[in-house]
Amino acid sequence: MNILIVEDEPRTARLLKEFILSYDQDNTVLDICDSVESTVNFLRNTPQRVDLLFMDIQLADGSSFDIFRQTTLTAPVIFCTAFEDHLLEAFKSNGIDYILKPFHEKDIEQAFHKLDQIRRSLLLAPSLPARIEQALANRPRTSFLVKFREKMYPVAVRDIAAVALENEVVYLYTFNKDKHAVFRPIDDVEAALDPQSFFRINRQMILNREAILEIEPFFNRRMIVTLKVTTSERPLVSRLKVTPFLDWVEKG
Repeated sequence: MNILIVEDEPRTARLLKEFILSYDQDNTVLDICDSVESTVNFLRNTPQRVDLLFMDIQLADGSSFDIFRQTTLTAPVIFCTAFEDHLLEAFKSNGIDYILKPFHEKDIEQAFHKLDQIRRSLLLAPSLPARIEQALANRPRTSFLVKFREKMYPVAVRDIAAVALENEVVYLYTFNKDKHAVFRPIDDVEAALDPQSFFRINRQMILNREAILEIEPFFNRRMIVTLKVTTSERPLVSRLKVTPFLDWVEKG
């Protein structure tokens, strides 16, 4: 997830960032904003999607609730504050959890678990027609168009060994050792692929089941995958995805 921290105490902000990355190394802390003004400027100007905010309430130039009045903020917020008297307003302002300072790593982990539970519940919320429409919209595609020397060429999904995000560009690695840039977000590519055949092992990479040769343990409870093709970055399965990945490989 892309996460924004809004906190005007540098030590608390550093600790919070450490806990966020410790929980899942695939998380990205986009920035640490220390005021209402800097947060508003960031949200108005960033080209990146903000998936979650950790937000203090009392900031140097006002209340963090002022941010909601000056921006269109739809991402969920986990409030971290030393004050108990803002609970109601916090939950009216995208709040999904309210952590009192001083907090501990376990508090942050529990907040992430709560977010996961909320997201799983929301997946069940749409009506049956809406779910059918969504399923049809996201059905696996058969090819992607790539551009080469002013021409467009289809790359068949069955020929894709891996998908990798490198320097903000998404590339398709094929079994015949070609590498093609595809100008769409990796989230969109993942949504268009059959989850029975493809698995996203971390924030930057998706693997085709048929491309996997070997899997072995790696540092910090991760796994490293040897593929039939060579990619610029090593295929590392993130710690939190190791169990579902191995289950996916075994069950087919």
